[in-house]
Amino acid sequence: MSHVVLLISPEQIKAMKSHYSSSLAAKQPPGSIFSAKPPLCTVTAYKSGKVLFQGKNAEIEAVKWQKGTTAAAPKKKTASSASVNVHRYSPPANIGTMSVIGSDEVGTGDYFGPMTVVAVYAKKEQLALLKELGVQDSKNLKDPQIIDIAKQIKDVVPFSLLTCDNPKYNALQAKGMSQGKMKALLHNQAIKHLMQKIQPEQAEAVLIDQFAQPEVFFNYLKGQELFQANATYLCTKAEGIHLGVAAASILARYAFVKRFDLLSEKAGFKIPKGAGFAVDEAAARLIHEKGIDSLHEFTKTHFANTEKAKRLYQQKYHK
Repeated sequence: MSHVVLLISPEQIKAMKSHYSSSLAAKQPPGSIFSAKPPLCTVTAYKSGKVLFQGKNAEIEAVKWQKGTTAAAPKKKTASSASVNVHRYSPPANIGTMSVIGSDEVGTGDYFGPMTVVAVYAKKEQLALLKELGVQDSKNLKDPQIIDIAKQIKDVVPFSLLTCDNPKYNALQAKGMSQGKMKALLHNQAIKHLMQKIQPEQAEAVLIDQFAQPEVFFNYLKGQELFQANATYLCTKAEGIHLGVAAASILARYAFVKRFDLLSEKAGFKIPKGAGFAVDEAAARLIHEKGIDSLHEFTKTHFANTEKAKRLYQQKYHK
């Protein structure tokens, strides 16, 4: 059964009770102010300010009140204080037709190259055009197609691009920061930048391609100034449910490919993507031609590929 929990002001709870007056339940759970049963949903408001929505229509019913909650809290909040308001992580069935800020990242599994995050604002009026331009799950596209589509959409939709190059990545990782936390920080920053860019317009929701459980994601952002959204959703394979996330993925991949080309120019030979044996061979060659310290600029040095490349270097160049 679907459920949503919102933190709502006393004034709004009074308005809710009036709104649901025709469907109020005779019995109230302990500690509650009221319980109501609108179609396919049970709504229970507690003295703590939390309101629980349960049932098939929980998300549909909750969205009526979550928007008001966000609008009533203009004060900037850190993740530790704001995340309590963000309990509805699963997107509604109609997410694909909404005006959404979608964010996605690429490069996290590649040994060479940076980690790139993009947030895109795709209004519902633009969705048909994005589809016509070929926007879809980037995993179904080859790099030449991605480059072609990206060049078309970068002037169609507002977006924010952040890149964590290898030296910065390695420095953060050496200090103990996980890749997951790096991604969360980049997503949060990209979304905030984009929200500032599109002001005074506001997206109906934010949809993040999920790489960690929601509670883990928001824990990564503890103490950070968190983006403020009308509704926030996290789900896996988000590229397939909203074109905003698909567009973000395409633009992120485009930026990643361009950075990769620059790295190949610096290396003096074509660097392979991924983390397979060809990558180990390229890293061994890099060590041979530019020295072991060059890996800090070109690679994510904590990957197992580093030790494999060192062994290959010894075998191939120091026989």
